[in-house]
Amino acid sequence: MKRFTFLRTAGHVLLGCLAAGALAGCASLNYYSQAAQGQLSLLADARSIDDWLADPGTNAKLRTRLATARQIRLYAVQALGLPDNQSYKNYAALTRPYVLWNVVATPELSLKPLQWCFPVAGCVNYRGYYGKEDAQQYAQQLRAEGNDVQVGGVTAYSTLGWFNDPLISTFINYPDAELARLIFHELAHQVVYVAGDSQFNESFASAVEEAGVERWLERYGNPAMRENFVKYTARKQEFLQLLLKCRRALEQNYASKASVAEKRATKARLFHQLQEDYRALKQSWGGYAGYDRFFAEPLSNAHLAAVATYNDFVPGFRALLERQRSFGDFYNAVRRIADLDRTERHRRLKLLGAMPATHSPDVVATHQ
Repeated sequence: MKRFTFLRTAGHVLLGCLAAGALAGCASLNYYSQAAQGQLSLLADARSIDDWLADPGTNAKLRTRLATARQIRLYAVQALGLPDNQSYKNYAALTRPYVLWNVVATPELSLKPLQWCFPVAGCVNYRGYYGKEDAQQYAQQLRAEGNDVQVGGVTAYSTLGWFNDPLISTFINYPDAELARLIFHELAHQVVYVAGDSQFNESFASAVEEAGVERWLERYGNPAMRENFVKYTARKQEFLQLLLKCRRALEQNYASKASVAEKRATKARLFHQLQEDYRALKQSWGGYAGYDRFFAEPLSNAHLAAVATYNDFVPGFRALLERQRSFGDFYNAVRRIADLDRTERHRRLKLLGAMPATHSPDVVATHQ
């Protein structure tokens, strides 16, 4: 959502109709009931940062983290033009390691994820549960139908401004730069969001987070923080390239004329190779284990279904940002692209990403 950090588990959006009147028209009443109860419980547990700081029972470490988060939140508004609302001005201390668990599924010999469609958010490639057992139960149902399935813990998500998203104990202890990255990413979802287009939404938020953290570190970072974040970013990119390599090989396998048995054998070999490659990469990092939990469940297509979602259009958005005078101008340009149909929207972002930085920005015009 940072999630399997590169997958932005922090960026996953709680989808669903929480309004009682919409429940009957969505899907499972039980599913939406747990979603509504989970969201309302999270909001009920949240208290303002001021309350936490005034409470003598708040420990020193949490005080420091909340003060840092408040400074990051202020910077998001003043320097990045992100929404000045009540999101991330409250804090909720949970007793579980993740705020929710996402279920992702694909067919056995395909990387195309199953989709679930909801009001407001449109169709997305995952289904979120506030209880791990509920997520695992649904995953078992999908596996029984022959699908590859992954259940992954999510540390943060955005409600797209429908609710005042709080800071949560699941991510408050992230290093400063990573905390900034998460807050910038989730707030970006409140600026522009296109229902049913996860590639657009996540790439946009990822571009905002990247540019935001770069600027935030320039102003507030020290040499050690900058060095650590450079290492973090480099590891993230190396891990992403490792997964993309495996994904491309799997795509070639599934598109081949090989028999089902041969495709299954090749699939098993490629996933074994991915594990071996990760062990070697981890050793080159000096044993850094930040991505170990990606391998907590047996590898499957579902692990790689969303690999490109958070990164495909980031070059295009970054190029567009460089051509604008301010973040406000950038957001307006993004909104114009968002108004286009999906095919044209994606075409223009790919074109932007392939252009040199000095090229004319006319590509963002809608020509309506």
